[in-house]
Amino acid sequence: MKLRLSEILCSSLVLCALFQPAVAADKAQETKQWTDPIIATQEDADFLIQGEYGSENSGAELGIQVVALGDGKFDAYVLEDGLPGLGWTREKTKTKLQGQRSEGAIAFQNTEQGIVGEIKEGKFELIQKDGEKHSFPRIERQSPSLGAPAPDGAVVLFDGRSTEAWENGKMENGLLLATGCTSKQEFGSYTLHVEFRTPYMPSARGQGRGNSGIYHSGRWETQILDSFGLEGEENQAGGIYSVSKPRLNMCFPPLTWQTYDVDFTAAEFDAAGKIKAHPRITVRLNGVLVHEDLELNKDFTASAPISSPLSSPTGPVFLQNHKNPVVYRNIWIVPKD
Repeated sequence: MKLRLSEILCSSLVLCALFQPAVAADKAQETKQWTDPIIATQEDADFLIQGEYGSENSGAELGIQVVALGDGKFDAYVLEDGLPGLGWTREKTKTKLQGQRSEGAIAFQNTEQGIVGEIKEGKFELIQKDGEKHSFPRIERQSPSLGAPAPDGAVVLFDGRSTEAWENGKMENGLLLATGCTSKQEFGSYTLHVEFRTPYMPSARGQGRGNSGIYHSGRWETQILDSFGLEGEENQAGGIYSVSKPRLNMCFPPLTWQTYDVDFTAAEFDAAGKIKAHPRITVRLNGVLVHEDLELNKDFTASAPISSPLSSPTGPVFLQNHKNPVVYRNIWIVPKD
């Protein structure tokens, strides 16, 4: 399957440090990470196996997401009525299969439900318990808002040319790094567009796999994490960290450019300075609504750069540093005040 080469802007491979010779190979496998899809394709045979299989159109009978776990191991999730955003919702069935590469073949099974599968020639061949067979090609979806230009009246926070809009901003190959940078300008209510890419870290798990986050008004985090194929919790992609999980998990595979489009409504205060209305937020991940007019009734969330009691309707945008090589591009904001 060919990569979208026009979208590949970053070319660097991050390898782990070597320790004692007896454990170097194991440690390297555990911590290896890729930030460039071309190099990942060349160096890891599992990279072009992981991903989505099915149809890019709504109304499909099934969809499959395959997650690479390192060393030729995979999890596959068979989704009723198609892929997330195209038919599958939390209320529909999701069946897990475990897979393993062996002598060039990648075989999957769920022994309890009698389902087996195999990936060959770019397709996932699935056989259900009743013998019914399905064949799904590997596809690469793209967010409909990817590359959206900054509209009139927008404040451009990053366009690949400068980090001038950020405190502690660092740029590499035209991409903004997740260094814990804070916008110099503060905002009240706004619409925000952000594009991000998580690294490919097949042997990592949980919060150690492509972790960063976008903090609104310096307090409330829309989580960034390589949580492709997982359940979609409040601490995974699309979640408002420690506040609310997304309606569904719209996370794309690692090394795919993804988008957040956020409408943020600032808090309101009375004449005495007391909160009259908490902030509210509407979030789209990769073009799909995952939170709608959600009230943010906590003062702050974990690791927020501003932890004092809420006393102002304005605050900065903050990009969290979680020591993973997440990168950003095309960031703009339209103030509503």
